[in-house]
Amino acid sequence: MTASSEAVSPDAVSHNDRGVQTLRWRDDQLELIDQRLLPADIVYVACASAAATAGAIRDMVVRGAPAIGCAAAYGVAAEAQARRHEPRARFDAALEAGFAVLAASRPTAVNLFWAIERMRKRFDETRGAAPAEAAAALIELARAIHAEDIEINLAMGRHGARLIADGARIMTHCNAGALATAGHGTALGVIRSARDAGKRISVVANETRPYLQGARLTAWELVRENIPVTLATDNMAGHLMQQGRIDVIVVGADRIAANGDTANKIGTYTLAVLAQRHRIAFYIAAPLSSIDLAIADGSAIVIEERPAAEVTGFRGMRWAPEGVEVFNPAFDITPADLITGLITEKGVIEKPDAGKILGLFGR
Repeated sequence: MTASSEAVSPDAVSHNDRGVQTLRWRDDQLELIDQRLLPADIVYVACASAAATAGAIRDMVVRGAPAIGCAAAYGVAAEAQARRHEPRARFDAALEAGFAVLAASRPTAVNLFWAIERMRKRFDETRGAAPAEAAAALIELARAIHAEDIEINLAMGRHGARLIADGARIMTHCNAGALATAGHGTALGVIRSARDAGKRISVVANETRPYLQGARLTAWELVRENIPVTLATDNMAGHLMQQGRIDVIVVGADRIAANGDTANKIGTYTLAVLAQRHRIAFYIAAPLSSIDLAIADGSAIVIEERPAAEVTGFRGMRWAPEGVEVFNPAFDITPADLITGLITEKGVIEKPDAGKILGLFGR
C-alpha cells in the first residue's frame, strides 16, 4: 500500500460525504481513504494488488460491510490488472491466491464474501480468454458493484426516511454512512434522506468504543453535512433514552442471519435491549447483500476479535496497565425479536423473521 495526501474541495458534492470518496479506481489501482486518520487528515491509500487490499481491510483503512465488499471486488480487479501480461496459468494462480487472501481479511462482514463470489463467477466465465481480456471483465464488474451499492443505499434511504418523523431525535451507533459504503450510507443514508426530504432532524452519535467510529467518522460526516449532531459516550445511551431524549434508533449491519438476528458493531445489542425497555423503535438499515441465508440464526455468525491495543490505548497513547487481560470482540448479535424493522433496498419489513426475509429474495 502507498499513501498520499489530497486536498478535497469543500464545495465538491457527490453521493459521498461532500466530495470525499470512500473508494475509487484510479490509474489501474484501488484508492481508499484512510479512515484511521480521520477526522484529522484526508489521505488516500493506493492498493495495486489483492494482498494490499486485504491488508487495508484487515488494518481498518477501510471498514463497514458494504465498503469492504466493494474494496474486495476492486482488490481482485487490481490483481488481475497487475497480472494481465502474464501467461494464463500464472494469471490464474495469482487470482486464486488473491481470492484466498481477501477472504481471510475479516470474518464477520458477509458483503466481503458476497463480492468475492461475484468476482469469482466472472473470473470463471473468462477462463478461455486472454489475461488482459479477463482483467478488463473483472474491472468492469468491480465498477458495477461500486455503482450498484450507491443506488442501493439511495433506495434504502428513500424507504427509511418515511419512518423518520419531522423533528425526530435519532440515535445511531458506529459508522454506517458514506464512509462505510460506496456512498450515501445505510443508517446514515436514511438520516440523509430524511433531511433531504425536508424533515427537521437531529442525531445522537454514540462514540463507539473502542475504535471510536462514531466519534471520529459519524460525527465528522454529519458535521460536514450540517446535520445537527451530538456526540455521546456509549454508556450515556440508556440515560438519554430514560430522559426521553431519543425518538428512534437506526443502525447498520455487518451480517444478518436468515431469521433476522443481526451482527453489528459491539454495543448494538445493548442499545436494542434499552430501546425495548423504553419503547423506542429500533431499526436496522442494510442491503440484501448483508443477509446470509446460509446461516439459520445469529449463533452461527463468527464474531471477530480485534487486537488488545485497541482497548488499552489509542494512537500510541496507553491508558491501561501492562499485563492486563483484554476482551475485544468487534461485533455482537441482536436477536430479531428486538428489531422493530429491517430497512432494505426492497422496502421495510417490520418484525423480521425467516419467512419475511425469504420474501425479500422472492422465495
